[in-house]
Amino acid sequence: MKSLKLKKSKRRPEEMDLNEVRSEILRLKEAKGAVILAHNYQIPEVQDVADLVGDSFQLSRAAAGTDHRMIVFCGVKFMAESAKILSPDKKVLLPEPQAGCPMADMVTPEDLRRMKDEHPGVPVVCYVNTSAEVKGECHICCTSSNAPKVVRSLNSKEVIFAPDRNLARFVQRAVPEVRVIPWDGFCPTHERIDPDQVLSALAEHPSALFMAHPECQEEVVKMAHFVGSTSQMLDFAASSSTSEFIVGTEEGMLHGLKKRCPHKTFYTISPAPVCPNMKRTTLHSILRSLQEETHEIILPRDTIDRARASLERMLEVI
Repeated sequence: MKSLKLKKSKRRPEEMDLNEVRSEILRLKEAKGAVILAHNYQIPEVQDVADLVGDSFQLSRAAAGTDHRMIVFCGVKFMAESAKILSPDKKVLLPEPQAGCPMADMVTPEDLRRMKDEHPGVPVVCYVNTSAEVKGECHICCTSSNAPKVVRSLNSKEVIFAPDRNLARFVQRAVPEVRVIPWDGFCPTHERIDPDQVLSALAEHPSALFMAHPECQEEVVKMAHFVGSTSQMLDFAASSSTSEFIVGTEEGMLHGLKKRCPHKTFYTISPAPVCPNMKRTTLHSILRSLQEETHEIILPRDTIDRARASLERMLEVI
């Protein structure tokens, strides 16, 4: 019986149908002591096979606290790097190594050091959407769900905020007593959501509330009935007495919303905002990664040590 299981695990994912792939993922996950973490923007079948689906903050906490020996991260590279930084002794696999983040690529350690030189002594808040090397240049990290709280925790009159200018503007409005010095980066997927699209959606669905992600343009955020991270959107939709919502973020979010609130109706902006990097991961690539333990995140120990301090400070902010 044991030899049959081993033989089965050697089959190529492309040779299996989706039900077989799901079953083999679950079998290998248990056999190898792995946990599967997936972001809310992943395709539905990936979300459904994951042990935890969440936003960047939830996934960071899970990565820091897991007792599994292996983490399979269904997201983009900076997320898998964060998992490795917070659990350096675990094996972290990224099923799709080309799943990057354009926003994270908009800031380099060298450029950030130059900005720090221009503002000596000013603490740097880094969005988790940054590379491990950039995190090593920051005092503290944040996510879209806790950015205002993180900025307040520094008790500083001003902060440098990188790399998302839209989230920086959101924080500036939420924490007006602090001068927020923004980096000029952005999320291409959220940046493409424009006010005219929102107006069209509201006209088409007049009973719906509009939920926006803080990575959206300032004009779009101002039109929203609620602004928050993906996990905060889930909570808001679940607790609201309203039954219809327009979702101003990546379209993968609709799957989780419909599962959490099956009796409510959710609409996406048209055309639907899609992050091509988040959509790279498939059940087949997860299985291949588990079978071969490929695409492991490897980081130098000094990079991990430098970056870990900024992530741990974020997790300490309550």
